[in-house]
Amino acid sequence: MTNNDILRRVRFVFDYSNAKMITIFANAKHEMTTDVLINMLRKESEEGYKTCNDKVFCSFLDGLVIEKRGLREGSEVPEPVSQLTNNLIFKKLRVALELKEDDIIGLLSLAEFNMSKSELGALFRKPGHKHYKTCGDQVLRNFLAGLSLKYRGM
Repeated sequence: MTNNDILRRVRFVFDYSNAKMITIFANAKHEMTTDVLINMLRKESEEGYKTCNDKVFCSFLDGLVIEKRGLREGSEVPEPVSQLTNNLIFKKLRVALELKEDDIIGLLSLAEFNMSKSELGALFRKPGHKHYKTCGDQVLRNFLAGLSLKYRGM
């Protein structure tokens, strides 16, 4: 999945307007214009499409965490990472939405995708841990589909 795909899906799930999306970027101290946002929300085949790079998308995810949970007392907005993985994207979405393992398993099952707690836990481990597992596009896609079913009924 591309960052643009995930950005579009998150926007759809929570029915965010352009103004709300720009506010979320601003939470992470990233200046976003309406024109750039609209071009990032286009499909690759559409004229004017603009790629959402990892740093920009990380700013959005950090802004979403701040939007949903607030900034921790005494902490600052984190610097966006320059290379995102599906594991990190999944982790940031989990944190933003304050989801526990059972919640995520429930969302995945809404999308008719089954995963055990140990399989799920392996996705959130640090790279290099002996039980770490790379999160594939299929897992992330089904998680977003489950969110869509829960929040939008679609």
